[in-house]
Amino acid sequence: MPTQDSRKLAGTLERLAAEGDNTTRIADAVVSTWQAIDSALAPVIGGRGVSALYCRSLYLVRERHPWLAAVNGGIGSDMDLGLLAAALAQQDSCTAASAAGDHLQAVYELLRSLIGPALTGQLLRSAWDNPFGGAPAQDRTQ
Repeated sequence: MPTQDSRKLAGTLERLAAEGDNTTRIADAVVSTWQAIDSALAPVIGGRGVSALYCRSLYLVRERHPWLAAVNGGIGSDMDLGLLAAALAQQDSCTAASAAGDHLQAVYELLRSLIGPALTGQLLRSAWDNPFGGAPAQDRTQ
């Protein structure tokens, strides 16, 4: 079930597509959001945990967006945002926006199923509150 936060993200993506923004801008916005998600989650679950959520959420949406299968390296792979951006940029703006929205919704739903809606909302609030705002990554040790 979509939440208010995920509807805000989907609405932003739809607005970008409707305004005729090129897919490179949409891809950059999605990468920025994933960087914010990484900044929010990595201190709690580590970089490998964020990568696992990223890959699993890509896997979950590949039936609807089969071209995203090329982005997902599989279990144990790192999160390759450059590859995601390149794949999104090759699509038309509506297709890119739809796939990116589904991918972000999938990671939200996956995390929500693991830790519950309240904690998921709290952890992802910074990424959701300023969609595509390019929040700076926090320093972290690996």
